Amino acid sequence: MPEKSAQGVPEARKGQDSVRLSREEFTRRFRLQFYDPAFDSLHSEIDRLAAVAWDGYENARKSPRTVKAGPGFADASYELSVEWLAAKEAVDAAARRQGDPNTPSRVLVISCAARNDQTCPGEMPKSFRLVKLAQQVLESQSIQVDLLDLSQLNAEYGRRILPCKACVSTAMPLCHWPCSCYPNHSLGQSGDWMNELYPRFVAAHGILLITPVYWYQSPAVLKLLMDRLVCADGGNPDPTSTHGKDPKLAKQLELAGWSYPRHLEGRAFAVIVHGDAAGAGTLRRSLVDWLRDMRLVPAGEAAALDRYIGYYGTYARSHEALDADTAFQEETRNAARALAKAVQFVRERRSQPDDGLADPRPK
Repeated sequence: MPEKSAQGVPEARKGQDSVRLSREEFTRRFRLQFYDPAFDSLHSEIDRLAAVAWDGYENARKSPRTVKAGPGFADASYELSVEWLAAKEAVDAAARRQGDPNTPSRVLVISCAARNDQTCPGEMPKSFRLVKLAQQVLESQSIQVDLLDLSQLNAEYGRRILPCKACVSTAMPLCHWPCSCYPNHSLGQSGDWMNELYPRFVAAHGILLITPVYWYQSPAVLKLLMDRLVCADGGNPDPTSTHGKDPKLAKQLELAGWSYPRHLEGRAFAVIVHGDAAGAGTLRRSLVDWLRDMRLVPAGEAAALDRYIGYYGTYARSHEALDADTAFQEETRNAARALAKAVQFVRERRSQPDDGLADPRPK
């Protein structure tokens, strides 16, 4: 269907193939989680669970527990997910702590590798070793470190970050802050980690990413995190204003003029990328661009680093290559030192050269 005129509201485009499952196929997929023979004696109980899950799927019970939004929302009578409200309360509390000048400085340090020594492959990533070097520097300067290890996505039971659905590409106000796409209980999309991670980003005064290059680009665990942080860059803090996920209402709001609030603006950042053959510089530039686009503050040249460890060497000796590269180890410490200074700079509210300039491209 063609779009309406510029004066009207564009229609939401439709036409993809159906994703609807038959009850038989739904039940088959549901039962896959009970493949272990230890569940064989519980067939009847699993059948009853499958029937309840099918009813939730059939009736699209995305958010089975809701309450009225109440004061402070555009539509106080709109039923909001209690899980989303809990996430919003955690984000708001983190923002209050972060903005309190009497709280200690806090840096979120992220190990972005997918490897974990407690599952296959049975060896820690070099990123984690570098993270520990940075942590020591930051803590020596009385900065609280919140260490986020993304390899937990692969190593912990039930840990997941579900993919972004790109609501923002329909209209920015359809992308809620924090994300309201998950959990979706009717589709079995629960246990999403992001509701715990959003407050950790908000509480931070600085963010340090240390990541390897995987197949010329970012590890999938990092990309999942990045995509789900899109709601921090212009996201709508009031889902009642779009009655949940109504694309027409969201388009109306955006066309009326959207402010694109940057919910992580002003935090300092540093990026360290390491590889063994190619892609380190490309990934470093992409990550710096991403963080600057969200209006985080770069901590200087020493805090935007890409290096190669064991360039074209054997994988089996890559940790030994890091042992020998004492210069890179010290560069990592310097990046942490630069970030510590940037955090102090930001918290003292020193002005930036571009403060007060109007953004002609707020998107």
